[in-house]
Amino acid sequence: MLQGWIQIVLTLLIVIATTPLFGKYMADVFMGEKTLLDPVITSIERAIYALGAVNPQNEMTGWQYAKAVLYSNLVMGILVYLILTTQGWLPLNPTRLGAPSWDLALHTTISFLTNTDQQHYSGETTLSYASQTFALGFLMFTSAATGLSVGVAFIRGLTGRPLGNFYNDLTRSITRILLPMSIIGGLLLILAGVPETLAGPATATTLEGATQVIARGPVAHFEIIKQIGENGGGFFGINSAHPFENPNGFSNLLETWAMISIPSALIYTYGVFANNRKQAWLVFWMVFIIFVFLVGIAAIGEFQGNPLINPLLGGQQPNLEGKEVRFGWAQTALWAVMTTATMCGAVNGMHDSLMPSGGFVTLSNMFLQIIWGGQGTGTAYLFIYLILAVFLTGLMVGRTPEFLGRKIEKKEIVLASVVLLVHPFAILVPWAIVFGLDGTLSGISNPGFHGVSQVVYEYASAAANNGSGFEGLGDGTLWWNLSTSVSILAGRYIPIIALLLLADSMSRKQAVPMTAGTLRTDTRLFTSITAGVILILGALTFFPVLVLGPLAEAFQIARGG
Repeated sequence: MLQGWIQIVLTLLIVIATTPLFGKYMADVFMGEKTLLDPVITSIERAIYALGAVNPQNEMTGWQYAKAVLYSNLVMGILVYLILTTQGWLPLNPTRLGAPSWDLALHTTISFLTNTDQQHYSGETTLSYASQTFALGFLMFTSAATGLSVGVAFIRGLTGRPLGNFYNDLTRSITRILLPMSIIGGLLLILAGVPETLAGPATATTLEGATQVIARGPVAHFEIIKQIGENGGGFFGINSAHPFENPNGFSNLLETWAMISIPSALIYTYGVFANNRKQAWLVFWMVFIIFVFLVGIAAIGEFQGNPLINPLLGGQQPNLEGKEVRFGWAQTALWAVMTTATMCGAVNGMHDSLMPSGGFVTLSNMFLQIIWGGQGTGTAYLFIYLILAVFLTGLMVGRTPEFLGRKIEKKEIVLASVVLLVHPFAILVPWAIVFGLDGTLSGISNPGFHGVSQVVYEYASAAANNGSGFEGLGDGTLWWNLSTSVSILAGRYIPIIALLLLADSMSRKQAVPMTAGTLRTDTRLFTSITAGVILILGALTFFPVLVLGPLAEAFQIARGG
C-alpha cells in the first residue's frame, strides 16, 4: 500500500520541477522572445498568416478579441457539425457507421468546440476515423488554443499590456506549444503500446472459440492532445481506462503530467509577465496545497475502502470497484482529482464507483474551477478571486483597492461577479428542473443521495467545461443533449467575454506608484486571505448540493447503509 502513496508523491514532485521551466517557455512564446523552435516554426507561421490574411501585429481591444473568439468558434463549429452529420458518406469509415442523431451531433460539436468534450456516446461505435480525427481532433487543438489565448490576453491586460491579437495567439499556441508537445508525447505513447493505425477493427478467436471484434484506430495522436489540451474526450467509450488509450504505468504517468503541465506552468508565466515571480510562487503554492489536501481526501477514502464491504473481505481493503488493476486505487484517485481539478475530464477509472469522499472532491473541483482550472481560463478565474480579495480587503481596511498598481473599480467588480455567478446558474437551474419534474428527465440509475450526485455532476461537468461524468446516468437523450449544451455554452463564452472586457479595462488604467499605504498582494497574508475568499465565495455557494449528495451518502454508508 505504501507504493501507492509513493506514486502520488513522485508525480507531484515532477509537476513542481517542470512548472518553472515550462512556464518560462510559454512566457517567451507569448512575449515574442526567441525560442529554440524559431528556425522551424517562424516560416510556417508566416505562411499561416498570409493564407488567413492576418496581420499578427494588429492589437485588439477586449470586444475585438471576444468577437474574434466567437466568430472563429462559430465557423469551426459549423464545419465540424457538417462532418459529423455526413460521416456516413465520408472516407476513413471502416465499420461503415452512420451519422449520429442531430441532437447528439450538436451536443458533441458544442462540447468539443468549448474544450468540454462531454460525451453522450461511445466513440468506437458511434464515430468514424474521419470524424474522430478531422472533426474532434481538430477541435482538440483549436479549443485548447482558444482557452490558452484568452488566458494569456487576460494576463497581458492585468499587467498593463495591450491584449494582443487573437489569431496570433491562437496560432502560436498551436505551433509552439500544443503541436510540439503532442508530437513528442504521441511518439512516446506509441512506444508505450498505444495504437496508431487506420486499419479497421481486428478479429480474434478467444480461448473458448468465440469470435471477438477488437476496435482500434489512430489513437496515439488523439490521446496526447486529449491530455495536453485538457480536452478529455476518449477515442473509446471507457476513455483512458481502455488499454489502447492507457496501457501501462508509464503511459499513465505521462498522461497525468500532461493534464496539469500547462495550467500549473501558466501561473509561473503570469509571474514573468508581471515581473513578480514571488507572487506567482505564492499563488502556485496556495493552489498546490489545496490540491494536495483534496488528493489526500480522495486517496484516503479509496485506500480505506467501503466499510459495508470490508467485513466480507476479511478486513480493510482498498476500494477497487470501477478501477483498472494496472493503476490501482492510488493512481485512480490521483487521476480523478487531477482530471476534475484541471478541467480535463479524461478518466482512467469510473467516477460513479468512487467513495463519497471522491465524489465530494471531484464535484468541489468543478465548482471552484481554479484548482488548477481550465486551459488558460482557469488561471484567469484564479486571478478573478485575487481581484475580489483585493476589493474586500480594501473595504475592510479603508483603502482604495488596487491590483498591480491599478485601481479596482465598479466595472471590474461587476465583470468579476459575472464570471463567478454564471457558473452556479448554469448548474443549479437545470439541476432543479430535473428533480422538479419527478424523474421524467433524470435518467438516474442509482436512487437516493448518489442519484443527486449523478445529476449535479453532469451539469457541473458541462458548465465547468470538464466533460467527465458519473457514468450510469442515462444521458444519451434529447433532454440531456440540449440542456447540457446550454450549460456548456453559458459556462464557456459568457465568462470569456467578461474576462476579456475586464482585462481590457485594466490595461487602460494608469498605473499608480506604490506607497507605504499600498496593499501588497505578494505576501503570505494576502495569499491566505485569497484562499479564504475562494472557500467562502466558491465552496459555500454549492455547499447545500454537496450536503444532499456525497456528504449525505457518506453518512449513510457510515451508519451501515
